[in-house]
Parts: sequence; C-alpha cells; structure tokens
Amino acid sequence: MSSRRELFLEEMGLTPLWRLRRGEAIGDSAAAQPQNLTAATGEAETSQPLSLRSVQDAEGRATRIARMDWDDLKETAAACTACGLRKTCTQTVFGVGDEKADWLIVGEAPGAEEDARGEPFVGQAGKLLDAMLAAIGLKRGEDVYIANVLKCRPPGNRNPEAAEVAQCSPFLLRQVELIQPRMILALGRFACQTLLETDASIASLRGQVHRYQGVPLIVTYHPAYLLRSLPDKAKAWEDLCFARRTMVALRG
Repeated sequence: MSSRRELFLEEMGLTPLWRLRRGEAIGDSAAAQPQNLTAATGEAETSQPLSLRSVQDAEGRATRIARMDWDDLKETAAACTACGLRKTCTQTVFGVGDEKADWLIVGEAPGAEEDARGEPFVGQAGKLLDAMLAAIGLKRGEDVYIANVLKCRPPGNRNPEAAEVAQCSPFLLRQVELIQPRMILALGRFACQTLLETDASIASLRGQVHRYQGVPLIVTYHPAYLLRSLPDKAKAWEDLCFARRTMVALRG
C-alpha cells in the first residue's frame, strides 16, 4: 500500500490495517485469528478486521456509485449519510446545468445561501461567477454544468475534512463520467488542490493545463475570494482567457 493511500485511510479513521507480523507465516497467522463455531453447521467462522471491512465497504460503495445513471445518482446523493455533514446541513447541493456540457465548473462546497436554495454558486459569489462566464461567452445552464467537491455545507463554512472529501468524491467522479466535459474549471484553492491531489498554491498552478480523470483542467480563483481581493480579478480574467483559448484548441 502506498504511503499516500495510507495517509488517506488514516484521515478516514480506517487504519491501522491488519498486517502479518515479521517472520510470521500465513498459515500461522490464520490459525491465530479467533474462530467461532456456528451452532447450526459447526463450521469455523473467521471475522475480518474491522478496518479492512471498512475499506472494502468504501470501495464497494464507490463501485456502486460509478454505475449509477443521473436519477439514481441524484437520489443517492440526496439520501447520503456517509459522513456527518448531512446532519448539519439543510439539504444536499448536487449540481445544476447542462448534463452534456462542454464546461464543468467545480467549486469547494455549498455556503449558507447555497444550502438554503439547493443550488451551487448563488448570492454575490454566484453573480460574479455568472459575470465571469458571460465575459467568455458562456451562460449558466447552457453548455455549462456547475458542481462542488462536497454536496453538503460544512458547519460555519469551515474547510472540508479529508474523510468528508473521501465519502463525497465518488459523486463528483460519476458526474464527470456522465457529463463528459471537454474542460474543467476549478475555482479556489481547495477545489484545485483536491482535484489535482496537490498542496501547491493557485499561483503556482495557474496558466497550465492540468488533468482530472483525463479531462483538461484549468485553475483560477474562487469568486468569493475575488470579492475580497479585487486586484486578483485581473489574474482571474487571464485564467478565463486562457481557458477559452484552450477550449478553442480542443475543438479544433
């Protein structure tokens, strides 16, 4: 198991995984595990380590989500209680827009207004996003789909935790597979770092074509950040122009 996966599982509370002790034979290990005799059959029943079962359950859940169509995916996301966020939010914010769009816009997580209305990027940040899209000839809902890394609002708009991202990521991955966008525009540090699996800053990631699940991805600042940092609007405009040029090249 890679060190990255070990760290990921540790954040989810699924470690340590059971391992053989050094010098212990597989047969010896199996014999050392507790066995229960089933009264009806008299057969030995060996319990799996809890952490291993949890990993397998998570992988099985991701596999099921990967096979869902739009209706099943939306219904499953709305009823999801895999992490604690559903207990504290008003509703899930699944995503909105053209389900065959060339452009996929990905943000971090719903805020208070998004949680209340059930739609991503509303309020002042949403108005700025609409203006940013309009500046490069795009419009919400027309060849554009908008989603977040997380479908539920974290309390107090805090940063999402690794375990929450792990539980929610299969939904975004399936959205990408169903939409099959030509371009992903990742907004804000958290979305960029999550999709690209990096700790690099937005400043170091700008101006490059990255990839998420094989789809070209370009990063820029989150509209909520731009409302607080007006000088960086010029940089965001550069990113949008770069994204538009890249899309033109992709379309040939």
